[in-house]
Amino acid sequence: MATYNSVLDTVRNLKAKHGDNWATITPENAARIAVQNRFKTGLDIARYTASIMRKDMAEYDANSANYTQSLGCWHGFVAQQKMIAVKKHKGTTNKTYLYLSGWMVAALRSEFGPLPDQSMHEKTSVPKLIEEIYTFLRQADAVELNDLFRRLDAGEDVQDEIDNFETHVVPIIADIDAGFGNEEATYLLAKKMIEAGACALQIENQVSDAKQCGHQDGKVTVPHEDFVAKLNALRYAFLELGVDEGVIVARTDSEGAGLTQKLPVSTVTGDLASQYMDFIDAEEVTLEDINENDVLFKRNGKLVRPVRLPNGLYKFKKGSNIDRVVLDCITSLENGADLLWIETPTPNVKQIAHMINRVREKVPNAKLVYNNSPSFNWTINFRQQAYDLMVELGKDTSAYNRAELMDAKYDGTELANRADEMIRTFQEESSREAGIFHHLITLPTYHTTALHMNDLVEGYFGDMGMLAYVDSVQRQEIRKGVACVKHQRMAGSDLGDDHKTFFAGDKALKAGGAKNTSNQFDTANSEKSLELVLDK
Repeated sequence: MATYNSVLDTVRNLKAKHGDNWATITPENAARIAVQNRFKTGLDIARYTASIMRKDMAEYDANSANYTQSLGCWHGFVAQQKMIAVKKHKGTTNKTYLYLSGWMVAALRSEFGPLPDQSMHEKTSVPKLIEEIYTFLRQADAVELNDLFRRLDAGEDVQDEIDNFETHVVPIIADIDAGFGNEEATYLLAKKMIEAGACALQIENQVSDAKQCGHQDGKVTVPHEDFVAKLNALRYAFLELGVDEGVIVARTDSEGAGLTQKLPVSTVTGDLASQYMDFIDAEEVTLEDINENDVLFKRNGKLVRPVRLPNGLYKFKKGSNIDRVVLDCITSLENGADLLWIETPTPNVKQIAHMINRVREKVPNAKLVYNNSPSFNWTINFRQQAYDLMVELGKDTSAYNRAELMDAKYDGTELANRADEMIRTFQEESSREAGIFHHLITLPTYHTTALHMNDLVEGYFGDMGMLAYVDSVQRQEIRKGVACVKHQRMAGSDLGDDHKTFFAGDKALKAGGAKNTSNQFDTANSEKSLELVLDK
C-alpha cells in the first residue's frame, strides 16, 4: 500500500522528469488523494480483508471470547453508515465484518422486483452489490481523511491520526447461495465476487435450481461429491486471483432438509456415497413387489426401494437430519472449507453445541458462522427456554402460560427478564460453548428500514406533521452526532470542493461557502449560518 511519503517522493521525481508540463501538479495534493484511496482494486481489498479474517480465526482458536460480528446490508450507504457508527461507538473496526445476504439481494436488488430467496435473481447483482459496498466504504475513508487534512491545514496537530488512520474497509462474508448452476458457473461467479472485494464466500449444499431459504420448507440437498466440487471451484477462484488466504464458509441445510434430488454412486463400501445412501428412506421389497422402472438398491443384504415423491425427489429417513449435518460438516472441513454454517430451527445453545461438538471429535478447531436470524421469534424462543429452566430449577411457574409467553402482559416479569438476559448473552455463551466464531444478523437493515418508515409515516401524516421528522430523526441525528446529518458532506461535497481546488486552483467553483445551509449543523457556526439563511 502506498503511503503519503512514498507518493510524495514519486510525484516529486515525476515532476522533475516532466518539467514544466507538470508545473500545476502539487505533490502534496497527489499524496493526499492517494492516501484517501488506500485500496485501488477489489482484489486489494480481498487480500487485505482475508488476512484480517485469518488473524481473527487464529485469535478465536486461542480464546473464544474473540468472536466476530456483522450485520447484513443491502446497499452501500447502509454498509457505510454501519461502519461509521462502529468506529464511533466501538472506537475500532476490529472484529467487525459485513454480511451480504442472498435473501436481501433477491428481495431488494433484483431487476425482476422483490423475489423470494430461491436463487431467482440475477447472479451479477451479487458482485455488483459487493463493489457498491466497498465503493461507499472507501468514500467514508476519503471523507474522514479529508476532514483530518483540513484540520491539519488549519494548524491542528492531527498528523498522528492521519498516519494511524483505521479504514472503514472490513471483511465481507458474501452469500453465493448454492452457486447459481454447476461447478463451472460457481467458479465464474466466485471470481466476479472476489474481484469485487469479497474475501469470504458462503455456499450451501442445496440443489442450485431448487434452492430455498434456509428457514423455509422444501429444501433439497446434494450428495457430498457435488458439494465438494463446488468447494473446489471456490478455492481455485481464490488461488487464480491471488487471494491465497480466501475463506470458504460451507453451509449445510441438512437439519431442516428432508429431500435429495439424486442418488450418488458408491464404488467402495462405506465411502461417502454409501454413507449418503444409508440416509435414504427405503422399504424392503421382493421381486413380486416391484413395478416396471422402479429404482432399487441393496442394503444390508436385502433388496430395498427408496421412497420417492411424485416429483422424483427422494426422502431421507426421519430423524437422520443431525447425523447428516455432522457428516456434511466433517466432509466440508476435510475438503477445503474453513468455516461452517449450520441452519437451525431455533437459536438454542445446547442444540448447536451438540452438533458442533460431534464435528470437533473429528476436526478439533471446527468453527461456525451463525445466523442470528430475524426468522427466529427470539422473544418466544427464549421465554420458553427460560420457562423450561425455571421448571428444571423447581421455581414457581404457575403465573405463566408457556404457549402465550409472547403476550405483553409478561413484559417485565422475572421470566421475561431471565429470557432477555439469555438473549443479551447468547453470542458470548454460544461462542464459548458452541464454537461460534462469527455472529451475524442476515436481515437487520431490512427490518429497521421498515420499522423506522412505519414510525415516521405514523407521525408525519398524522397530527405531528413536520415535528415527527424533526423530533425522531433530525434532532436525534444532531444530538447523537450521526455523521450524515450533514448529508452534503457525507455525499462528498467537501471532498469535491477540495479536489476542485487541487484541479483548478482559485478558479474552482465551490459549494461549501457561507451560504451553504449545512453550516447550520456546525454548532460553532449555527447562529451565524441561520442569520445568513434568514437574510436570503
